Amino acid sequence: MGKLQRIHLIVHGRVQGVGFRYATQGAAKRLGVSGWVQNLPDSRVEVLAEGGVAETESLATWCERGPLFAKVTQVEIRNRTAIETSEFTSFEIRR
Repeated sequence: MGKLQRIHLIVHGRVQGVGFRYATQGAAKRLGVSGWVQNLPDSRVEVLAEGGVAETESLATWCERGPLFAKVTQVEIRNRTAIETSEFTSFEIRR
C-alpha cells in the first residue's frame, strides 16, 4: 500500500436519502480504506478516510459522482494529512 494518508471530505448536493453513506462504505471497503461517513444536519455528507494515498484519492474521486441517485455539486477537501498508522480498522456509517 505504501504511504498512508488521512483525507477529510464534505460532500455537497443531493447526497442524503439516496444511499450515499452505504454506497460510500461499499466503495471504501472495495478500495481497502478505513474511516467513517456520516450525514450532517445541513444535508451534506462528511467522510473521513484513511489508507494508501492512491486508495484515498480514488475514494475522493468516487465521492464526486456518488451512487446512482445522488447529485453531487461539490466535494470539499477539508484536510489531507500523511499518517504513519491508521486510527481505524474498518469503514463505518455514523448517524
